[in-house]
Amino acid sequence: MGENSPAMTKPTRRHFLRLASASTVAALAGPSRVWAQAAPASGRSRVLIGSHGDHGILVYDWDSAAGTLTPSDAPASVPSVAWLAATPAPGAGKYIFSASELDTFQGRPTGEVASFLWTRGGLKPLSARNSAGTGTCHVAADATGRMLLSADYTGASAASFRIHNGELSPAVWTQHFTEHGPNPVRQPTAHAHFASFSPDNRFAYINDLGGDSIHIYRPDPATAAMSPAGIYRAQPGSGPRTLHFHPNGRTAYSMNEMASAVDILDWHKDDGGLTFVQRVELMPADYSGPTATGCDTVITRDGRFVYFCNRGDNFLYAFKADFATGRLTPIRRSNCGGKTPRNFTLDPTERWMLVANQDSNLVSIFARDPKTGELADQGNSVAAEIPMRILFV
Repeated sequence: MGENSPAMTKPTRRHFLRLASASTVAALAGPSRVWAQAAPASGRSRVLIGSHGDHGILVYDWDSAAGTLTPSDAPASVPSVAWLAATPAPGAGKYIFSASELDTFQGRPTGEVASFLWTRGGLKPLSARNSAGTGTCHVAADATGRMLLSADYTGASAASFRIHNGELSPAVWTQHFTEHGPNPVRQPTAHAHFASFSPDNRFAYINDLGGDSIHIYRPDPATAAMSPAGIYRAQPGSGPRTLHFHPNGRTAYSMNEMASAVDILDWHKDDGGLTFVQRVELMPADYSGPTATGCDTVITRDGRFVYFCNRGDNFLYAFKADFATGRLTPIRRSNCGGKTPRNFTLDPTERWMLVANQDSNLVSIFARDPKTGELADQGNSVAAEIPMRILFV
């Protein structure tokens, strides 16, 4: 399995290793499948990294011509950030929303959902609210920038908030999930893990890893309240973790954490429903290494290529996608640069893939061939304390 992937011991979901320091900036070992980059239009941008440390939002400079990431401004002191989302703000700014994976916030047993104004002058705090439950691990803003959803892993809950000039209202809708799956260790309760909106912004989704389901809602844009609109049932014991929509407007990919497999789904625009089409296994049938868990998904803007990351054996897996159907043809597995890839993303030029390796305290950078979709085996890594999310702003 993944001859270029480093092995690791069996991870636990909430176990973080604080191993890296500034001295850990180093080249990755591995076969030298690296492409000479045709220099894209020169561009520099900022990158925010959600960190599960005490300084939860780290700021870096990104050079797309060289593919280099450099620590920049002072970090924001919001603790244990598990995710970041952004919407446009007036001028050249962005509104940033964070999920803090806490057991207590403002004297209540919840996580924290916060908002900030990002400008070239840095991050300005705007608001901070209680989520619906503990362990808030994800937030997603809708296409209008007027609604925010949060998901709470240990709290088995979700909430929605109105957004006005970047500020969050108190939660206007909450839901506590009660279903559980067949795995007594990983699924004794529900575990809300991921929030998303449909491509047309008419439906919202909450992936419940513990309940083997994706809950579907119809949002009210005026109030941000959610009304039940259905449920997708995954195979028992799958653990659906994330949901991403293909640009074809009909396909969605549900990453199953526990099964290390991806469900290709048909998305139905009329009612927001999801139906199973095909399962793509990320691990070979004879795999016998450390416990493997699927993590995240990246889709190119043109929909030609789809990438998945997997923990345990720690690899990225590239696929070519049929645009009309969303069906996937495997290209190859490749190095992720460290242990426990939590999130990964393409830079704005789509010539570089950046990977947040949570348990190595590294963000790893790989060149990408835009024509073939292949990722280089060899890249560079930059120190970042417990990186959980990479967000270009």
